[in-house]
Amino acid sequence: MSTSLTAIRNGPQPVHDNRLEALERIQHRFADDRLLVRRGGQVREIAPTHYKVGGLSASARLGDIVEHRGHGRNRRGEIVQIARDEVLVAPYESSGEVGVGDAVFTRGPISITPHPSWRGRAIDALGRPIDNGGPLIRDGKQDAAEAVPPAALARQRVETGFNTGVRVIDIFTPLCFGQRMGIFAGSGVGKSTLLAMLAGADAFDTVVVALIGERGREVREFLEDTIGAASMAKTVAVVATSDESAMMRRRAPDTAMRVAEHFRDRGDRVLLVLDSITRFAHALREVAIGAGEPPVARGYPASVFTDLPKLLERAGPGMEGTGSITAIISVLIDGDDHNDPVADSVRGILDGHVVLDRSIAEQGRYPPVNPLASISRLAGKAWTPEQRQLVSKLKALISRFEDTRDIRLLGAYQPGADADLDLAVRQVPVIYEALGQSPADGPSLDPFSDLARHLKAKDRANVQAE
Repeated sequence: MSTSLTAIRNGPQPVHDNRLEALERIQHRFADDRLLVRRGGQVREIAPTHYKVGGLSASARLGDIVEHRGHGRNRRGEIVQIARDEVLVAPYESSGEVGVGDAVFTRGPISITPHPSWRGRAIDALGRPIDNGGPLIRDGKQDAAEAVPPAALARQRVETGFNTGVRVIDIFTPLCFGQRMGIFAGSGVGKSTLLAMLAGADAFDTVVVALIGERGREVREFLEDTIGAASMAKTVAVVATSDESAMMRRRAPDTAMRVAEHFRDRGDRVLLVLDSITRFAHALREVAIGAGEPPVARGYPASVFTDLPKLLERAGPGMEGTGSITAIISVLIDGDDHNDPVADSVRGILDGHVVLDRSIAEQGRYPPVNPLASISRLAGKAWTPEQRQLVSKLKALISRFEDTRDIRLLGAYQPGADADLDLAVRQVPVIYEALGQSPADGPSLDPFSDLARHLKAKDRANVQAE
Protein backbone atom coordinates (compact mmCIF):
# COMPACT_ATOMS: atom_id res chain seq x y z
CA MET A 1 0.00 0.00 0.00
CA SER A 2 2.80 2.34 0.93
CA THR A 3 4.54 1.55 -2.34
CA SER A 4 1.46 2.45 -4.39
CA LEU A 5 0.94 5.65 -2.43
CA THR A 6 4.54 6.59 -3.06
CA ALA A 7 4.13 5.85 -6.74
CA ILE A 8 0.98 7.94 -6.89
CA ARG A 9 2.65 10.73 -4.96
CA ASN A 10 5.92 10.74 -6.88
CA GLY A 11 4.83 9.56 -10.33
CA PRO A 12 2.76 12.46 -11.66
CA GLN A 13 4.78 15.12 -9.86
CA PRO A 14 7.63 15.44 -12.40
CA VAL A 15 5.13 15.81 -15.23
CA HIS A 16 3.36 18.57 -13.30
CA ASP A 17 6.65 20.31 -12.56
CA ASN A 18 7.75 20.07 -16.17
CA ARG A 19 4.51 21.66 -17.33
CA LEU A 20 4.88 24.50 -14.86
CA GLU A 21 8.47 25.05 -15.94
CA ALA A 22 7.41 25.07 -19.58
CA LEU A 23 4.64 27.56 -18.79
CA GLU A 24 7.10 29.78 -16.93
CA ARG A 25 9.48 29.66 -19.88
CA ILE A 26 6.69 30.64 -22.27
CA GLN A 27 5.57 33.45 -19.98
CA HIS A 28 9.14 34.73 -19.66
CA ARG A 29 9.68 34.48 -23.41
CA PHE A 30 6.66 36.65 -24.22
CA ALA A 31 6.69 38.87 -21.12
CA ASP A 32 7.45 42.00 -23.14
CA ASP A 33 5.50 41.08 -26.27
CA ARG A 34 2.54 43.42 -26.45
CA LEU A 35 1.22 41.77 -29.60
CA LEU A 36 0.71 38.27 -28.15
CA VAL A 37 -2.96 39.02 -27.49
CA ARG A 38 -4.75 41.97 -29.08
CA ARG A 39 -8.26 43.26 -28.67
CA GLY A 40 -10.21 44.23 -31.74
CA GLY A 41 -13.15 46.37 -32.74
CA GLN A 42 -14.93 47.60 -35.84
CA VAL A 43 -15.09 50.95 -37.59
CA ARG A 44 -18.48 52.59 -37.08
CA GLU A 45 -18.13 56.10 -38.48
CA ILE A 46 -15.59 57.87 -40.71
CA ALA A 47 -14.69 61.56 -41.05
CA PRO A 48 -11.84 63.20 -43.01
CA THR A 49 -9.62 63.60 -39.93
CA HIS A 50 -10.72 60.70 -37.71
CA TYR A 51 -12.89 57.61 -37.41
CA LYS A 52 -14.84 55.97 -34.60
CA VAL A 53 -14.34 52.38 -33.49
CA GLY A 54 -16.67 50.28 -31.37
CA GLY A 55 -15.62 47.45 -29.09
CA LEU A 56 -12.41 48.94 -27.69
CA SER A 57 -13.61 51.25 -24.93
CA ALA A 58 -13.14 48.78 -22.07
CA SER A 59 -9.45 48.16 -22.76
CA ALA A 60 -8.31 51.32 -24.59
CA ARG A 61 -6.12 54.04 -23.13
CA LEU A 62 -5.53 57.54 -24.47
CA GLY A 63 -2.47 57.50 -26.71
CA ASP A 64 -2.70 53.80 -27.56
CA ILE A 65 -1.82 52.84 -31.12
CA VAL A 66 -4.38 50.97 -33.19
CA GLU A 67 -3.91 49.09 -36.45
CA HIS A 68 -6.56 49.19 -39.14
CA ARG A 69 -6.74 46.24 -41.51
CA GLY A 70 -8.44 46.71 -44.82
CA HIS A 71 -7.93 47.00 -48.58
CA GLY A 72 -4.75 44.92 -48.41
CA ARG A 73 -2.88 47.34 -46.12
CA ASN A 74 -2.33 47.87 -42.42
CA ARG A 75 -2.59 51.48 -41.31
CA ARG A 76 -1.96 52.94 -37.89
CA GLY A 77 -3.77 55.55 -35.86
CA GLU A 78 -3.87 56.83 -32.30
CA ILE A 79 -6.73 56.89 -29.80
CA VAL A 80 -7.42 60.53 -28.91
CA GLN A 81 -10.80 60.20 -27.18
CA ILE A 82 -12.64 57.42 -25.33
CA ALA A 83 -16.42 57.26 -24.85
CA ARG A 84 -18.55 54.59 -23.20
CA ASP A 85 -19.23 52.64 -26.39
CA GLU A 86 -16.60 53.83 -28.85
CA VAL A 87 -13.19 55.42 -29.24
CA LEU A 88 -12.08 58.21 -31.56
CA VAL A 89 -9.01 57.39 -33.66
CA ALA A 90 -6.89 59.97 -35.46
CA PRO A 91 -5.02 58.22 -38.30
CA TYR A 92 -1.35 58.71 -38.99
CA GLU A 93 -2.19 58.38 -42.66
CA SER A 94 -5.27 59.33 -44.67
CA SER A 95 -8.56 57.84 -43.49
CA GLY A 96 -9.73 57.64 -47.11
CA GLU A 97 -9.16 53.87 -47.33
CA VAL A 98 -10.92 53.09 -44.05
CA GLY A 99 -14.32 51.45 -44.46
CA VAL A 100 -17.23 50.98 -42.07
CA GLY A 101 -16.99 47.53 -40.52
CA ASP A 102 -13.22 47.19 -41.02
CA ALA A 103 -11.33 45.46 -38.22
CA VAL A 104 -9.21 47.58 -35.88
CA PHE A 105 -6.80 46.10 -33.32
CA THR A 106 -4.99 47.74 -30.41
CA ARG A 107 -1.20 47.67 -30.23
CA GLY A 108 -0.67 49.43 -26.91
CA PRO A 109 1.37 52.61 -26.41
CA ILE A 110 3.82 53.70 -29.06
CA SER A 111 7.37 52.45 -28.57
CA ILE A 112 10.47 54.33 -29.78
CA THR A 113 13.69 52.42 -29.01
CA PRO A 114 16.67 54.44 -30.29
CA HIS A 115 20.13 52.97 -30.79
CA PRO A 116 23.55 54.69 -31.11
CA SER A 117 23.64 53.62 -34.77
CA TRP A 118 20.75 56.02 -35.48
CA ARG A 119 23.22 58.90 -35.73
CA GLY A 120 23.50 59.93 -39.35
CA ARG A 121 19.98 58.67 -40.13
CA ALA A 122 16.63 60.29 -40.90
CA ILE A 123 13.39 58.84 -39.53
CA ASP A 124 9.71 59.70 -39.57
CA ALA A 125 7.48 60.42 -36.59
CA LEU A 126 6.94 56.71 -35.93
CA GLY A 127 10.64 55.91 -35.89
CA ARG A 128 10.75 54.39 -39.39
CA PRO A 129 13.75 55.10 -41.66
CA ILE A 130 13.12 57.46 -44.58
CA ASP A 131 16.67 57.85 -45.92
CA ASN A 132 17.10 54.61 -47.89
CA GLY A 133 19.82 53.62 -45.44
CA GLY A 134 18.39 50.22 -44.64
CA PRO A 135 16.56 49.03 -41.51
CA LEU A 136 17.31 50.56 -38.13
CA ILE A 137 18.83 48.68 -35.22
CA ARG A 138 16.49 48.85 -32.24
CA ASP A 139 17.58 49.07 -28.63
CA GLY A 140 16.30 46.12 -26.61
CA LYS A 141 15.21 48.33 -23.71
CA GLN A 142 11.48 49.07 -23.74
CA ASP A 143 10.70 52.75 -23.31
CA ALA A 144 8.02 54.14 -21.04
CA ALA A 145 4.51 54.49 -22.41
CA GLU A 146 4.52 58.20 -21.55
CA ALA A 147 7.84 59.94 -21.12
CA VAL A 148 8.07 62.38 -18.20
CA PRO A 149 10.73 64.97 -17.34
CA PRO A 150 13.19 64.33 -14.51
CA ALA A 151 11.98 65.44 -11.09
CA ALA A 152 12.74 69.10 -10.43
CA LEU A 153 15.02 68.50 -7.43
CA ALA A 154 16.71 65.49 -9.04
CA ARG A 155 18.06 67.46 -12.00
CA GLN A 156 21.63 68.62 -12.23
CA ARG A 157 22.22 72.35 -11.97
CA VAL A 158 22.92 74.34 -15.12
CA GLU A 159 26.41 75.72 -14.65
CA THR A 160 28.55 75.52 -17.80
CA GLY A 161 28.37 77.76 -20.83
CA PHE A 162 29.45 76.80 -24.33
CA ASN A 163 30.37 78.53 -27.57
CA THR A 164 27.85 78.23 -30.41
CA GLY A 165 30.18 79.82 -32.95
CA VAL A 166 27.61 82.51 -33.79
CA ARG A 167 29.07 85.83 -32.59
CA VAL A 168 25.87 87.75 -31.95
CA ILE A 169 24.47 84.84 -29.91
CA ASP A 170 27.64 84.20 -27.90
CA ILE A 171 28.04 87.88 -27.02
CA PHE A 172 24.49 89.00 -26.23
CA THR A 173 22.57 85.79 -25.41
CA PRO A 174 25.14 83.12 -24.46
CA LEU A 175 23.89 79.59 -23.85
CA CYS A 176 24.64 76.94 -21.23
CA PHE A 177 24.45 73.16 -21.46
CA GLY A 178 20.88 72.15 -20.57
CA GLN A 179 19.34 75.51 -21.50
CA ARG A 180 16.18 75.85 -23.59
CA MET A 181 16.33 78.78 -25.98
CA GLY A 182 13.67 80.01 -28.39
CA ILE A 183 14.34 81.53 -31.82
CA PHE A 184 11.38 83.84 -32.50
CA ALA A 185 10.98 84.86 -36.13
CA GLY A 186 8.51 85.51 -38.89
CA SER A 187 8.63 83.59 -42.15
CA GLY A 188 11.50 84.24 -44.54
CA VAL A 189 13.73 86.08 -42.06
CA GLY A 190 16.63 83.60 -41.93
CA LYS A 191 15.51 81.32 -39.13
CA SER A 192 16.50 78.04 -40.79
CA THR A 193 19.97 79.33 -41.67
CA LEU A 194 20.60 80.39 -38.07
CA LEU A 195 19.33 77.05 -36.78
CA ALA A 196 21.72 75.21 -39.09
CA MET A 197 24.63 77.33 -37.85
CA LEU A 198 23.70 76.51 -34.25
CA ALA A 199 23.28 72.81 -35.06
CA GLY A 200 26.91 72.71 -36.20
CA ALA A 201 28.25 73.57 -32.73
CA ASP A 202 31.19 71.31 -31.82
CA ALA A 203 30.32 71.21 -28.12
CA PHE A 204 27.81 68.34 -28.42
CA ASP A 205 28.13 64.58 -28.67
CA THR A 206 24.78 64.10 -30.42
CA VAL A 207 22.43 66.41 -32.31
CA VAL A 208 18.72 65.68 -32.84
CA VAL A 209 16.96 67.78 -35.49
CA ALA A 210 13.16 67.75 -35.67
CA LEU A 211 11.69 69.29 -38.84
CA ILE A 212 7.96 69.78 -38.27
CA GLY A 213 5.69 70.95 -41.07
CA GLU A 214 8.56 71.87 -43.38
CA ARG A 215 8.28 71.89 -47.15
CA GLY A 216 9.31 68.51 -48.52
CA ARG A 217 11.58 70.11 -51.10
CA GLU A 218 13.68 71.76 -48.39
CA VAL A 219 14.26 68.79 -46.09
CA ARG A 220 17.04 67.17 -48.11
CA GLU A 221 18.64 70.53 -48.86
CA PHE A 222 18.60 71.43 -45.16
CA LEU A 223 20.15 68.14 -44.03
CA GLU A 224 22.71 67.71 -46.81
CA ASP A 225 23.68 71.27 -47.68
CA THR A 226 22.84 73.52 -44.75
CA ILE A 227 23.82 71.15 -41.94
CA GLY A 228 26.44 69.33 -44.01
CA ALA A 229 27.96 65.87 -43.93
CA ALA A 230 30.30 66.54 -41.00
CA SER A 231 27.53 67.61 -38.62
CA MET A 232 25.08 65.06 -40.03
CA ALA A 233 27.37 62.21 -38.93
CA LYS A 234 26.36 62.85 -35.31
CA THR A 235 22.79 63.92 -36.08
CA VAL A 236 19.47 62.09 -35.93
CA ALA A 237 16.82 63.82 -38.08
CA VAL A 238 13.11 63.38 -37.35
CA VAL A 239 10.96 64.63 -40.23
CA ALA A 240 7.23 65.30 -40.61
CA THR A 241 6.59 67.42 -43.69
CA SER A 242 3.70 69.83 -44.16
CA ASP A 243 1.72 67.39 -46.33
CA GLU A 244 1.69 64.69 -43.65
CA SER A 245 -1.24 64.23 -41.32
CA ALA A 246 -1.72 66.32 -38.19
CA MET A 247 -1.03 63.19 -36.13
CA MET A 248 2.40 62.72 -37.71
CA ARG A 249 3.23 66.40 -37.12
CA ARG A 250 1.94 66.04 -33.56
CA ARG A 251 3.95 62.87 -32.92
CA ALA A 252 7.29 63.96 -34.44
CA PRO A 253 8.45 66.30 -31.60
CA ASP A 254 7.76 63.56 -29.04
CA THR A 255 9.79 61.09 -31.11
CA ALA A 256 12.66 63.57 -31.38
CA MET A 257 12.55 64.17 -27.63
CA ARG A 258 12.61 60.42 -26.93
CA VAL A 259 15.68 60.06 -29.14
CA ALA A 260 17.34 62.96 -27.31
CA GLU A 261 16.42 61.44 -23.93
CA HIS A 262 17.98 58.13 -24.94
CA PHE A 263 21.33 59.74 -25.70
CA ARG A 264 21.10 61.98 -22.61
CA ASP A 265 20.64 58.92 -20.41
CA ARG A 266 23.81 57.46 -21.95
CA GLY A 267 25.69 60.51 -20.66
CA ASP A 268 25.81 62.51 -23.91
CA ARG A 269 25.54 66.24 -24.19
CA VAL A 270 22.65 66.45 -26.64
CA LEU A 271 21.54 69.39 -28.77
CA LEU A 272 17.87 69.26 -29.80
CA VAL A 273 16.88 71.61 -32.64
CA LEU A 274 13.11 71.76 -33.16
CA ASP A 275 11.74 73.68 -36.15
CA SER A 276 9.10 74.68 -35.40
CA ILE A 277 7.08 74.50 -32.19
CA THR A 278 4.39 76.65 -33.82
CA ARG A 279 3.60 73.99 -36.41
CA PHE A 280 3.49 71.45 -33.59
CA ALA A 281 0.90 73.67 -31.89
CA HIS A 282 -1.05 73.87 -35.16
CA ALA A 283 -1.13 70.06 -35.30
CA LEU A 284 -2.27 69.89 -31.66
CA ARG A 285 -5.04 72.35 -32.47
CA GLU A 286 -6.18 70.38 -35.53
CA VAL A 287 -6.38 67.11 -33.60
CA ALA A 288 -8.07 68.67 -30.56
CA ILE A 289 -10.73 70.48 -32.59
CA GLY A 290 -11.34 67.30 -34.59
CA ALA A 291 -12.01 65.56 -31.28
CA GLY A 292 -14.60 68.19 -30.37
CA GLU A 293 -12.58 70.38 -28.01
CA PRO A 294 -13.70 74.05 -28.14
CA PRO A 295 -11.18 76.81 -28.97
CA VAL A 296 -10.42 79.29 -26.19
CA ALA A 297 -7.57 81.56 -27.37
CA ARG A 298 -7.47 82.71 -31.01
CA GLY A 299 -8.66 79.32 -32.17
CA TYR A 300 -6.41 77.25 -29.90
CA PRO A 301 -8.05 74.74 -27.52
CA ALA A 302 -6.91 74.65 -23.90
CA SER A 303 -5.12 71.31 -24.30
CA VAL A 304 -2.55 72.95 -26.60
CA PHE A 305 -1.25 75.01 -23.69
CA THR A 306 -1.10 71.88 -21.55
CA ASP A 307 0.85 69.85 -24.10
CA LEU A 308 3.45 72.54 -24.84
CA PRO A 309 5.08 72.55 -21.37
CA LYS A 310 4.77 68.75 -21.18
CA LEU A 311 7.07 68.51 -24.19
CA LEU A 312 9.45 71.37 -23.45
CA GLU A 313 10.02 70.51 -19.79
CA ARG A 314 11.53 67.18 -20.85
CA ALA A 315 14.54 69.06 -22.22
CA GLY A 316 17.16 70.50 -19.91
CA PRO A 317 19.70 69.00 -17.53
CA GLY A 318 19.32 65.33 -16.67
CA MET A 319 19.70 63.62 -13.33
CA GLU A 320 23.08 63.02 -11.72
CA GLY A 321 25.16 60.63 -13.76
CA THR A 322 23.44 61.44 -17.06
CA GLY A 323 23.95 64.10 -19.71
CA SER A 324 21.79 67.05 -20.72
CA ILE A 325 19.48 68.17 -23.51
CA THR A 326 20.12 71.69 -24.76
CA ALA A 327 17.06 72.69 -26.77
CA ILE A 328 16.91 75.35 -29.47
CA ILE A 329 13.25 75.80 -30.37
CA SER A 330 12.12 77.91 -33.30
CA VAL A 331 8.86 79.81 -32.88
CA LEU A 332 7.21 80.94 -36.11
CA ILE A 333 5.53 84.27 -35.42
CA ASP A 334 2.23 84.42 -37.31
CA GLY A 335 1.99 87.82 -38.96
CA ASP A 336 5.06 89.00 -36.99
CA ASP A 337 2.80 89.21 -33.92
CA HIS A 338 5.00 88.45 -30.90
CA ASN A 339 1.91 88.38 -28.66
CA ASP A 340 0.51 85.37 -30.50
CA PRO A 341 -0.81 82.87 -27.88
CA VAL A 342 1.70 80.17 -28.80
CA ALA A 343 4.64 82.58 -28.81
CA ASP A 344 3.54 84.08 -25.51
CA SER A 345 3.14 80.66 -23.88
CA VAL A 346 6.46 79.29 -25.15
CA ARG A 347 8.31 82.46 -24.13
CA GLY A 348 7.25 81.86 -20.53
CA ILE A 349 8.43 78.24 -20.56
CA LEU A 350 11.87 78.65 -22.14
CA ASP A 351 15.08 79.95 -20.58
CA GLY A 352 15.47 82.79 -23.03
CA HIS A 353 14.58 84.00 -26.50
CA VAL A 354 16.41 85.31 -29.54
CA VAL A 355 14.31 87.66 -31.68
CA LEU A 356 14.97 87.81 -35.42
CA ASP A 357 13.88 91.21 -36.71
CA ARG A 358 12.53 91.58 -40.25
CA SER A 359 13.69 95.20 -40.46
CA ILE A 360 17.26 94.09 -39.69
CA ALA A 361 17.08 91.42 -42.39
CA GLU A 362 15.83 94.04 -44.85
CA GLN A 363 19.00 96.04 -44.14
CA GLY A 364 21.05 93.00 -45.21
CA ARG A 365 22.43 92.22 -41.75
CA TYR A 366 22.56 88.50 -41.00
CA PRO A 367 21.86 86.85 -38.67
CA PRO A 368 19.10 89.45 -38.16
CA VAL A 369 19.18 89.19 -34.35
CA ASN A 370 17.79 92.10 -32.36
CA PRO A 371 20.14 92.21 -29.35
CA LEU A 372 17.92 94.62 -27.43
CA ALA A 373 14.82 92.40 -27.65
CA SER A 374 16.70 89.13 -27.02
CA ILE A 375 17.57 87.70 -23.63
CA SER A 376 19.24 84.65 -22.12
CA ARG A 377 18.11 83.93 -18.56
CA LEU A 378 21.30 81.95 -17.93
CA ALA A 379 23.73 84.48 -19.43
CA GLY A 380 25.13 85.24 -15.97
CA LYS A 381 26.53 81.72 -15.78
CA ALA A 382 28.29 82.06 -19.15
CA TRP A 383 29.69 85.61 -18.94
CA THR A 384 32.70 86.66 -16.93
CA PRO A 385 32.19 89.87 -14.87
CA GLU A 386 34.18 91.80 -17.48
CA GLN A 387 32.07 90.42 -20.33
CA ARG A 388 28.85 91.27 -18.48
CA GLN A 389 30.01 94.86 -18.07
CA LEU A 390 31.05 95.12 -21.72
CA VAL A 391 27.72 93.75 -22.97
CA SER A 392 25.84 96.28 -20.84
CA LYS A 393 27.82 99.09 -22.46
CA LEU A 394 27.26 97.64 -25.94
CA LYS A 395 23.51 97.45 -25.37
CA ALA A 396 23.46 101.04 -24.10
CA LEU A 397 25.26 102.21 -27.24
CA ILE A 398 22.96 100.26 -29.56
CA SER A 399 19.87 101.52 -27.73
CA ARG A 400 21.03 105.12 -28.05
CA PHE A 401 21.82 104.63 -31.73
CA GLU A 402 18.44 103.08 -32.55
CA ASP A 403 16.42 105.53 -30.44
CA THR A 404 17.88 108.49 -32.34
CA ARG A 405 17.63 106.97 -35.82
CA ASP A 406 14.67 109.17 -36.84
CA ILE A 407 16.36 112.31 -35.53
CA ARG A 408 19.48 111.58 -37.54
CA LEU A 409 17.46 110.83 -40.67
CA LEU A 410 15.77 114.23 -40.33
CA GLY A 411 19.17 115.94 -40.10
CA ALA A 412 18.64 117.16 -36.54
CA TYR A 413 21.75 115.46 -35.18
CA GLN A 414 24.62 117.83 -34.40
CA PRO A 415 28.01 116.20 -33.70
CA GLY A 416 29.61 117.42 -30.49
CA ALA A 417 26.34 118.17 -28.69
CA ASP A 418 26.12 114.76 -27.00
CA ALA A 419 29.31 112.76 -26.38
CA ASP A 420 27.45 109.48 -25.77
CA LEU A 421 25.50 109.84 -29.00
CA ASP A 422 28.68 110.72 -30.88
CA LEU A 423 30.28 107.52 -29.60
CA ALA A 424 27.20 105.48 -30.60
CA VAL A 425 27.17 106.97 -34.10
CA ARG A 426 30.85 106.11 -34.57
CA GLN A 427 30.89 102.64 -33.00
CA VAL A 428 27.49 100.97 -33.54
CA PRO A 429 27.77 100.59 -37.35
CA VAL A 430 31.18 98.98 -36.77
CA ILE A 431 29.67 96.68 -34.13
CA TYR A 432 26.91 95.67 -36.54
CA GLU A 433 29.52 94.93 -39.18
CA ALA A 434 31.50 92.76 -36.74
CA LEU A 435 28.40 90.80 -35.74
CA GLY A 436 27.54 89.91 -39.33
CA GLN A 437 28.16 86.25 -40.11
CA SER A 438 27.15 83.68 -42.71
CA PRO A 439 27.51 79.87 -42.70
CA ALA A 440 30.42 80.22 -45.15
CA ASP A 441 32.36 82.32 -42.61
CA GLY A 442 32.74 79.40 -40.25
CA PRO A 443 32.28 79.46 -36.46
CA SER A 444 33.74 82.19 -34.26
CA LEU A 445 35.98 80.59 -31.63
CA ASP A 446 36.35 83.73 -29.49
CA PRO A 447 33.58 86.24 -30.29
CA PHE A 448 34.68 88.94 -27.84
CA SER A 449 38.23 88.90 -29.24
CA ASP A 450 36.83 88.98 -32.78
CA LEU A 451 34.73 92.03 -31.89
CA ALA A 452 37.65 93.84 -30.25
CA ARG A 453 39.93 93.04 -33.19
CA HIS A 454 37.38 94.43 -35.65
CA LEU A 455 36.88 97.64 -33.66
CA LYS A 456 40.64 98.24 -33.39
CA ALA A 457 41.11 97.64 -37.10
CA LYS A 458 38.41 100.19 -37.93
CA ASP A 459 39.95 102.72 -35.53
CA ARG A 460 43.35 102.34 -37.20
CA ALA A 461 41.76 102.70 -40.63
CA ASN A 462 39.97 105.89 -39.56
CA VAL A 463 43.16 107.37 -38.10
CA GLN A 464 45.07 106.63 -41.30
CA ALA A 465 42.26 108.14 -43.37
CA GLU A 466 42.43 111.36 -41.35
